[in-house]
Amino acid sequence: MEYLHTMVRVTDLDQSLDFYCGKFGLVEMNRIVNEKGRFTLVYLAAPDDAEAAKATKRPLIELTYNWDPETYTGGRNFGHLAFAVDDIYATCEKLQKAGVTINRPPRDGYMAFIRSPDDISIELLQKGGAKPAQEPWQSMSNTGVW
Repeated sequence: MEYLHTMVRVTDLDQSLDFYCGKFGLVEMNRIVNEKGRFTLVYLAAPDDAEAAKATKRPLIELTYNWDPETYTGGRNFGHLAFAVDDIYATCEKLQKAGVTINRPPRDGYMAFIRSPDDISIELLQKGGAKPAQEPWQSMSNTGVW
């Protein structure tokens, strides 16, 4: 058995790509437009995984955009995506400046949560263990759910 990818359904492809690529920093690896099936698949990888994903053709995330409108519920029921980051504080600050809500701030210097435009929970973990607690994050309250 081998892991291939995680699929996330999205309702607005442009908005989702702005979030995942423009704000969060993932890299688009491949795109499939299926006119007969009326859907678009966009495959994304984390920048540090892009070369391996290209070589194996196994990206981390598949965004599925169905052209006919649907309402998706239960984003929290999906669970979450998780990414290791070089600097949890810098990552959260960058996302916050881009208008992304930090639902669970990195009070412990190790873990934070955000949500995609389609309400998918994304966990951010500090590479190599927790950083020393730091303001303003240490005093920041949770916002919403993750």
